[in-house]
Amino acid sequence: MNLLEIITPECIKVPLESSGKQEVIGELVDLLASTGKVSDPAALKEAVWTRECTRTTGIGHNLAIPHGKSEGVKDLAMAIGRPKQPLDFCSIDNRPVKLIVLLASPIDRTSDHIQALARISRLMTSEEFREKMYEAESAEEVFELLQEQEAAGTRG
Repeated sequence: MNLLEIITPECIKVPLESSGKQEVIGELVDLLASTGKVSDPAALKEAVWTRECTRTTGIGHNLAIPHGKSEGVKDLAMAIGRPKQPLDFCSIDNRPVKLIVLLASPIDRTSDHIQALARISRLMTSEEFREKMYEAESAEEVFELLQEQEAAGTRG
């Protein structure tokens, strides 16, 4: 799966306005809604937050990947945000997050949802790539880094 199929530069925000875990999730869902990728942002916010309350999506290495499935999502969609300051996300390594990658899926696309989560995780295993993402100054820079990494992945 190529993540460039599910994200556009308009779905990236650097820096995020919010500074709380639930507010950041809401801000990223609203970003997807503003681009027409989510028709019922309230339902998606509830789905993502319910999932987050079950088990943190702060996976360590300063990264969080909140995700959820909702009927208000027609196609797989992704939003990325970098908080102004590292944010407490109750991460498994107790470190604050510097990047949040939100994944939204239709209810009936479990396989695609899992493939996208796996692809995000694989990309983020590169410490060099993670650090570049954490230091990105703009949405355009984040998108360019993703383009480079996906292009490298298709060559390798």
